[in-house]
Amino acid sequence: MRILHFLVIGMLIFAASYVYRIKMESTARVERVLQLNAEIRKQRDAIAVLRAEWAKLDAPLRLQGLVERHLPLKPINANQYDSLKNLPERPPNFTRPGGRDPIGAMIDTIEAAAEPDSTTGSISGPAADQPAADQPAADPAAPAAEPEQAPGDQQ
Repeated sequence: MRILHFLVIGMLIFAASYVYRIKMESTARVERVLQLNAEIRKQRDAIAVLRAEWAKLDAPLRLQGLVERHLPLKPINANQYDSLKNLPERPPNFTRPGGRDPIGAMIDTIEAAAEPDSTTGSISGPAADQPAADQPAADPAAPAAEPEQAPGDQQ
């Protein structure tokens, strides 16, 4: 019976120490949460002060006073504008009326080359001409092979 009493007392001491440890951890975490809340409050106050300072610095009347004091600006007069006849001529248009925009055509060509071929699932265009990573690249010093001509073609 005494062994049973010692076991029960030992378990009670262990349980009490475990509960005390949990209480101390929760107290430490509550203190950390309170510290973080205080830090957040300080940061929000600092943000509010900075916003108020920004509103003061950005006030239109203050800026107008600074401009008048430091910049040699003058109000625009009606005679400062030039007439349309003194404007330079429009640059020449190199495209035909109703023709396609050359830059737009280049962009369409690039986009068409980058789109995968719907029938094979492969990429057509310049990207398809790139050698695969596992295949050796052609020797750049070797002469380029001339394209074969059909029997009826002459240059």
